[in-house]
Amino acid sequence: MKLRVAGIVEDSIVDGPGLRLTVFAQGCGRRCPGCHNPDTWDPSAGTEVETENILEMMTANPLLDGLSLSGGEPFDQAAAFAELARAARRKGYHVMAWSGYTFEEIAKDDDRRELLAAVDVLVDGPFLLEQRSLDLPWRGSKNQRVLDAARSLAENRPVEADF
Repeated sequence: MKLRVAGIVEDSIVDGPGLRLTVFAQGCGRRCPGCHNPDTWDPSAGTEVETENILEMMTANPLLDGLSLSGGEPFDQAAAFAELARAARRKGYHVMAWSGYTFEEIAKDDDRRELLAAVDVLVDGPFLLEQRSLDLPWRGSKNQRVLDAARSLAENRPVEADF
């Protein structure tokens, strides 16, 4: 399956715990004012990449702990990112995703819910410039939450992740 990506960082230490491969989705309809990655908004820009090629990148680096799905908006390409996330988890990687959608919005949509079920941790909610903070791990504004995806789905409510 193909993904449209803005870029891939093969050895990130800032996009979640440990050493990670980070995939930046291309395309985002949210267009949050003050967004850190406005160049990812255009859904026709970027490059198409096969999910299998991304998995090959991951397995080529034995030091990687996980996969991070950022953006743009990975939940706008939910089916392809879900395939990638499931494959990464089958190989033992921790998977973390960022979304401008809230857990509540994602849980109502079958395709997005499928991606949510394939990740370990979700950072949810739009970036709000008036709530911007440089002191929060893995998020840019105070309204965003770091959620345990499996527990949130099981309990049908947002459940904060334990780190």
